[in-house]
Amino acid sequence: MRSRLSRAVLLFGKEWRELTASRAFWLLLAIIGPLVGHGFITAVETYAEASGGAGGAPGALAQGLSPLDGVLVPTFGAYDLAVTLLFPFVAIRLVSAEKSSGAWKLMLQSPASLTQMLLAKGAALLAGWSVAWIPGLLALGLWKTYGGTLYPPETLNLLAGHLLHAGLATGVAVAAAALADSAASAAIVTLGFTVGTWALEFVAAGRGGLLQKLASYTPTSALRVFEQGQLRLSTLAVTLVLTLAGFALAAVWLDPRRRTVERVVRSIAVCAVAAGLLFTSAELRPTWDVSENRRNSFPLADERALNRIRQPLHVTVYLAPEDPRLLDLNREVLSKLDRVLPGMAIDYAARSRAGLFEGPAERYGEVWYELGGRKVMSRSATEEIVLETIYRLAGIAPPSHAGELEYPGHPLAARPTGANWIFYVLWPLVVALSGWVHFRHRSRT
Repeated sequence: MRSRLSRAVLLFGKEWRELTASRAFWLLLAIIGPLVGHGFITAVETYAEASGGAGGAPGALAQGLSPLDGVLVPTFGAYDLAVTLLFPFVAIRLVSAEKSSGAWKLMLQSPASLTQMLLAKGAALLAGWSVAWIPGLLALGLWKTYGGTLYPPETLNLLAGHLLHAGLATGVAVAAAALADSAASAAIVTLGFTVGTWALEFVAAGRGGLLQKLASYTPTSALRVFEQGQLRLSTLAVTLVLTLAGFALAAVWLDPRRRTVERVVRSIAVCAVAAGLLFTSAELRPTWDVSENRRNSFPLADERALNRIRQPLHVTVYLAPEDPRLLDLNREVLSKLDRVLPGMAIDYAARSRAGLFEGPAERYGEVWYELGGRKVMSRSATEEIVLETIYRLAGIAPPSHAGELEYPGHPLAARPTGANWIFYVLWPLVVALSGWVHFRHRSRT
């Protein structure tokens, strides 16, 4: 056991030295500071304006301000950009450099297994990414010094989403580096994967059905779930499966002892197993609302009333995927009902883009709710009206909301004092000095 641990430590140390020897890694660190700083400074200034800054009095908008939307998501949006367009090239270099120099074949003759070496690379990359998180954590600290609030569950949930996003990007980059003959080809493959997910989201936006289901698990869509204050087990599981599948494909193609035909067969097997796990993961229903303002949930009184319903609810919607009313219905009502009523089934009857010529035209816009053999129709997408409809079907009296506290909001008219110096001057100087010291030390040893 001790020998395995020491071997893992040695492998990690070796990969960490390889990572810090990459100028691309130091360039990533130098760029990430100003990116985060721009997002943070702009967010704080906009938040102050909405809070009634510049001499204005706080209004109704200020009372509902959330630091998650106003500060955290814009600040860490820089990491979404970096992990999509910059970080994969750092990961590719960690694999492609050893392949092109022939060092990888020599490493395979060591006592360490191929799996252990790939895990060490993944650990080193995530450790390097954690160093890149320092500007973001500094931004959170600055926000607290300005008097801002941070709700721990939604803050940690957002950080977890970005960590999963980085893990997925690592898996894709390592797989591309293993499959491609050169770093340039691997970069093209990785960029093609990214553009492909963007195209899938664009095409699925007005289609619905299977395409929309697939698009909900693209990296951007998965991160959006965490940005909305949700912890969705299906999104978590699908992202982890895709990450592990990337490393599994890398393990197949980085083994020079296997012939091309055998690699292809094993790759098909990996994809088949991953597809099965992805299908199972996508069906997982548990979802938790970790946002402070409970934006993804009904009021507590309504949730207690809905929990008394034991029969499955069936909803039939006659709205096209592009109809804004369907977007409102899904966001404001159906997604919340799905969390409270596990047995709920939704049938989207209009599947074409327009939806006007599927069945009788007069039925377009109808939403039917069926419970216990009784059916009722409503054309409203308003939360209160839909809940009243369901209560009437279930024979339940609407609950009283007396005494429930509304989300107070956290308005703060603060100035981003000192942020310009920290992100635009101090951080680049620290990175430049650290890189210079590091490379000078390497040249002497």
